Amino acid sequence: MKEKKLIVICSDALGKTAESVAKAALHQFDGLDVDMKRYSRVSSEAEIRQLAEEAAAGGGFIAYTLVQPELRQAMAEEAERLGIHAVDVIGPMMEAVVSAFHDEPRRKPGRVPRLDEEYFRRVEAIEFAVKCDDGKDPGSIVNAEIILIGVSRTSKTPLSVFLAHQGYKVANIPIVPEVKPPKELFMVPQHRIFGLTMEPEHMASIRAERLKAVGLPESAKYASLPRIEEELAYAGQLMNQLGCSVLNVTNQAIEESAAKIVTALQSSLFPS
Repeated sequence: MKEKKLIVICSDALGKTAESVAKAALHQFDGLDVDMKRYSRVSSEAEIRQLAEEAAAGGGFIAYTLVQPELRQAMAEEAERLGIHAVDVIGPMMEAVVSAFHDEPRRKPGRVPRLDEEYFRRVEAIEFAVKCDDGKDPGSIVNAEIILIGVSRTSKTPLSVFLAHQGYKVANIPIVPEVKPPKELFMVPQHRIFGLTMEPEHMASIRAERLKAVGLPESAKYASLPRIEEELAYAGQLMNQLGCSVLNVTNQAIEESAAKIVTALQSSLFPS
């Protein structure tokens, strides 16, 4: 059994930026058993020393966003002393801005974003995604900017939430052979609809894990290959009927799927 490793996230603000970068990097690796601990509002060299020692003891490294020069220096010194990696997530970008634009950073950690139009759009989009998750409130489908359709376990909900955080109003509709799709699905432009599909064997593995997690036998029909192939075939026919884009999400990160959807949507709205 592989030993669990540790990534310590350190920030003089919230640490969400460093955490997101670390998670994106981990998506590129299979089989790693990693714990991630995030420490926010770090403000002293003593705290940095303690966190660095924790990372060293866990056989891992630190990813940090620190804007105060003295704290960044302390982090570099502790990493060298303990022989661990310390990844400065924001420092090189700040230095590039200084070099290119000849300006100086404010050095104020965790600056609060303005409550502007973009902020309220994201909030509205997140509320919309929650309201329209998993086929709820089908009447609102006509107001969605993106509609995701697919059989169970094709990542419809996490993808909806991810896109909502980017400001898109997203509805997702589960496709089941025994359930007639909502009539509203046939009332929206096809460029807004994206069908999600997956290789049957991969889906069988995912569904078996889901059954195991909820305490049901893995041999249930839900995870059987014939049932999955039946569902995917039905979903494929519906997607062809709708004339929508189809995205195979097998072994694909949510961020990658979202990027492809946004690119396709923008291409349909602003053709070259």
